[in-house]
Amino acid sequence: MILLRLGTITQYTAQKMTCSNNTPVDVRDAYVFLAEYAAWLLGCGATCIRITKNVTRIAEAWNLKTEITIMPSSVHLSVFDNDTKQSFIYLKRKPKTGISFYKNTRLSELSWAITDAKVSFEEARERFDKIIAAPYTNKWLVLVLTSLANMSFCRLFGGDPIAMLIVFVATFAGFRLKQMMLEDGFDDRVVFLVCSFFSAVIGSAGYVFHIGTTPELAVGTSVLYLVPGIPYINSLSDMLDGHYLVSFSRFMGAAMLTFCLSCGLAAGMLLMNLKIF
Repeated sequence: MILLRLGTITQYTAQKMTCSNNTPVDVRDAYVFLAEYAAWLLGCGATCIRITKNVTRIAEAWNLKTEITIMPSSVHLSVFDNDTKQSFIYLKRKPKTGISFYKNTRLSELSWAITDAKVSFEEARERFDKIIAAPYTNKWLVLVLTSLANMSFCRLFGGDPIAMLIVFVATFAGFRLKQMMLEDGFDDRVVFLVCSFFSAVIGSAGYVFHIGTTPELAVGTSVLYLVPGIPYINSLSDMLDGHYLVSFSRFMGAAMLTFCLSCGLAAGMLLMNLKIF
């Protein structure tokens, strides 16, 4: 009799969890998905407040309560199922991936699609897998656009056409070297040091060949493409939201990259024997 009652309760619980089209059959599938989702948002450069809101939004759509702790390199997720009264804790490390606005946007759209019951759990899982497997923007397009943007910075600061041309070449060569080194698995700090040195040497062409009227601007703006602006902005956002540990981690990571950038720039100027000041 007791076994029959337990079987009936289990069957009723399973039916209750599958009654909604977008609710996962097993709560374990839900918390694994949520942890992977949060970890990928963190790896792609999302702020902590965005990660928390997106995960909470999805969990509420599945009638789950979540408590999320975001660390610099991992996500700790605690899930409580309102139906079965079960709780689970899951830890997921941040994937090794670069900052991607595309993936951040698509992942946020997925959270709204789940909330609006536009996709089932299986469909959400498929869309998530497609998003994280999506290739980055064409590297040659990014290379050209970055070079044009840095050249525009030179003009914005008052550079002449010769300085703009030098900055374009320096950025093109330095950014291409950055792409190649990252593809080969070099440490980010080494990449920033080498690329800033490479770009600074090319950017000093105005001094070496005595061309142009603003060679100092060519040197100064030739390495601006390496400034880690997004980590600095995210660090401030996380600090305002109270995630001080992640904020400090992101700030120190960005500061270390800036230091490497400065060392490379200084080494390039010393090699070319530049005396700007």
